[in-house]
Amino acid sequence: MATPFPPIIHHPAFRAEMPAGHRFPMDKFSRLAAVLQAEGLAGPAGFIRPEPIDEDSLRLVHDEAYVRGVIDLTLPADVARRIGMPNTDSVATRARAAAGGTLLAARLALEHGIACNTAGGSHHAQADTGAGFCVFNDVAVAARRLQAEGVVRQVLVVDLDVHQGDGTARIFEGDPSVFTFSMHAEKNFPARKAASDLDVNLPDGTGDADYLERLEALLPELLTRVAPDLVFFNAGVDPHADDKLGRLSLSDGGLARREAFVLGSCLERDIPVTGVIGGGYDADIDRLAHRHALLHRAAREALKA
Repeated sequence: MATPFPPIIHHPAFRAEMPAGHRFPMDKFSRLAAVLQAEGLAGPAGFIRPEPIDEDSLRLVHDEAYVRGVIDLTLPADVARRIGMPNTDSVATRARAAAGGTLLAARLALEHGIACNTAGGSHHAQADTGAGFCVFNDVAVAARRLQAEGVVRQVLVVDLDVHQGDGTARIFEGDPSVFTFSMHAEKNFPARKAASDLDVNLPDGTGDADYLERLEALLPELLTRVAPDLVFFNAGVDPHADDKLGRLSLSDGGLARREAFVLGSCLERDIPVTGVIGGGYDADIDRLAHRHALLHRAAREALKA
């Protein structure tokens, strides 16, 4: 019997139009899709296309004025600067598509055990503002929508992007129904850290062995203690040694082992897990796309296990 393919969510709108020379590697989303197709990871049925997130779902997390500012293209200039992207229709459409993709991936993870978005992980976005290339906090929106529907009660966010998931931590501060775990470079953005339920601050230059040792010591106990109905895994690849915005020193092999460990730890406990790609910054888009594809390769292997 053939092993099923994990559902993979993709939308062409994940790649927004950006000004020439902009430092955010927007082309990585379309290139990632091409890599996954070439490797056959999308499966015989191909990608699943999400609907843009509805405004009511956005309002479960974000303030009305902020939602309207993004969609109506009326954000104050200082907020757009904080986000680091222009307040354009293309960027707003991308943000809604990415959030819709993470919500769809979460629904499919509950059905299949695992599902992955080819975008998502906008963890710096807070209730009233975006920041750090993040417009809407897709993981927070998906979690709140599923909780509002009564589909899940307890959620665990495993955020392994090199930057702290400060927006997610602030959104869920004081809410025991969503446990936020962030393992990140201590001296990296944001300068002013939030308080996640569990923060692991890593020193500059942390490599594969020390990184994986810390993670392997924490995650199994966390899964047992929190007992989530659903895990959101932010698989940012910016802890890589060659990442332009990272301060850690993981290799491709280290990232691959990380993805396999997180996904496998969830599945062996029958906990559904939703993967989002998080951050990754490299001038070589092809190399970056292959790095992000580690998540989707690991998802396929986890289902084979």
